[in-house]
Amino acid sequence: MEEALLKITGRVQGVFFRDNAQKKAVELGLKGFAENIADGSVIARVQGEKHQIEDFIVWCHEGSPSAEVDHVEVIWCEPVDDFDSFEIQH
Repeated sequence: MEEALLKITGRVQGVFFRDNAQKKAVELGLKGFAENIADGSVIARVQGEKHQIEDFIVWCHEGSPSAEVDHVEVIWCEPVDDFDSFEIQH
């Protein structure tokens, strides 16, 4: 299992980015979470097979239909927690 921490910047809050990210993550078989942060970006922590995470990263560059993604920063890391599902955090 692999894990990546993503920071997605641009117009990604208030455009259903997290909801669509959750749907895509579940479709790909990933676990983790997506959360809005104070600077206007979204962070996502995802766990799964490397190819699944890479597919999710590709999706994040486009995001939800109303999103305007400027940048996706990816940090690969060792899995710390074992998530049961992919959640939207508030």
